[in-house]
Amino acid sequence: MKTIYNTYKDINIPISEINLMGRIRHVKNQKGLIIFSHGSGSSRLSSRNNYVADLLQQNGFSSLLFDLLTEAEDTIYENRFDINLFAQRLIHATTFMAEQDRFTDAAIGYFGASTGAASALYAASELGNKIKAIVSRGGRPDLALPILHKIKCATLLIVGGDDDMVIELNQKAYSKLAGIKKIEIVEGATHLFSEPGKLEEVARLTNKWFDKYLK
Repeated sequence: MKTIYNTYKDINIPISEINLMGRIRHVKNQKGLIIFSHGSGSSRLSSRNNYVADLLQQNGFSSLLFDLLTEAEDTIYENRFDINLFAQRLIHATTFMAEQDRFTDAAIGYFGASTGAASALYAASELGNKIKAIVSRGGRPDLALPILHKIKCATLLIVGGDDDMVIELNQKAYSKLAGIKKIEIVEGATHLFSEPGKLEEVARLTNKWFDKYLK
């Protein structure tokens, strides 16, 4: 994975009595704002999500990566799998960003990785037409089965070709999704897309999807 050095700014996102750390990449004349929802045990410092955010920035998309848990909350193992909590944090972060002057009129999309894809779908089901498009990377949309029929925005599921179990789970979720939807299988990739060139392919597919549907 080639390192790309783009500009970002660290911020605090106030939610009730806590602050969550965030990382913003802002593009002048932006095409839209992509908010990342990472998987369990990950954070705004995720090298893979930052890599995708860098390539989105190069293509004209602003983005937000943020910690779904505080440091204290992250020490409690069960918190790392609380999808409902993550969805509510994502909703709060989305509202916070939409209230910032630079993003008031920005079309908003979600990028969910692993279990973060489920929380992104839950959040989108509550926010309705405020979310214009979703991309899932190696995600677990099957964990959001009860609300998939509510998803009206264009949803792309990207799965590694060698990630057999997750392919099956994504196909199950795909059959329940409403609205525009597509599955992309990246041949030769495992769950983390760590093989040479595979994360670049994820970023290419992601940029293409948001270019088409984030309006």
